[in-house]
Amino acid sequence: MSSASTELFSNVRPRLMAIGYRMLSSVQEAEDLVQDAWLRWHEETKSSQAQVLNAEAWLVTVTTRMAIDRLRAAKLRRATYAGAWFPEPLLEQAPTTPEQACETADNVSIAFLLLLDCLSPEARAAFLLREVFDAEYEQVAEAIGRSKASARQIVHRAKRRLENARESAGMKAPPMPAVAQLELLRRLVQAISSGHLEGIKRLLAEEAEMLGDFGDVRPSLARPLFGAQRIAQLYYAMHLRHGDAMRLELAILNGEWSLLRYIDGALDSVQTFEFTNVQVSRVRIQRNPVKLATLKEKPLVS
Repeated sequence: MSSASTELFSNVRPRLMAIGYRMLSSVQEAEDLVQDAWLRWHEETKSSQAQVLNAEAWLVTVTTRMAIDRLRAAKLRRATYAGAWFPEPLLEQAPTTPEQACETADNVSIAFLLLLDCLSPEARAAFLLREVFDAEYEQVAEAIGRSKASARQIVHRAKRRLENARESAGMKAPPMPAVAQLELLRRLVQAISSGHLEGIKRLLAEEAEMLGDFGDVRPSLARPLFGAQRIAQLYYAMHLRHGDAMRLELAILNGEWSLLRYIDGALDSVQTFEFTNVQVSRVRIQRNPVKLATLKEKPLVS
């Protein structure tokens, strides 16, 4: 492979990773996907007769088609997953402006990725290419193997279905600004670390819920917890059980402020949040060690 072809692939690789992660909700699976795209690119370009008129479009199409196939298989596996299934947390470069933070959270937050699960793999790919990656409908059609008119219809229906799913999930209200989220979570960390039960409870919406992805190797919640009182009591019990062995840190994951819990210096869980205007309305806890492996290999800066 020529150095020019290698450089071209390297330049497109971040876009392919972004597509892969938003399709598969897994950093590890996205990396495998991009590696396979690289191998196909190598095969395509190793012959001097190979002609790729638009290399980036070719790579996006190949990656998207493989992602659709892999998502179909993943959906079958997830049907037998032990307990709740959440996406693998993603550590990216922190947004530099409030606008960038909002844009990133809009298309890669854990809540948004879970919403995307209501779409078929083909519809998910079409929606992401058009609405997140600003692809022209010609490219969307090529990537999903449909006509341009059909691609338009698929994207339109996907947008409508996502809006309905967002409303059903109680996500219609404008999100709390990132600065306000950070301040609220700092207060939550302080309340948990000091064992202030009432202080924890005041930061939670009365109808708040807590859900967890523990895989099949971690002790899990028997069922989701509902209500500020029960969730606050669980946080308080964590403080009593672990004491100084527990360390809580805030970091930006999936474009949003998240809470990392360390026990005896080892990353034990990642918590992501949804908010009302002034309180936490939903907590998702990721404790599956397989999904935390990537974060354990990278420095996290709060």
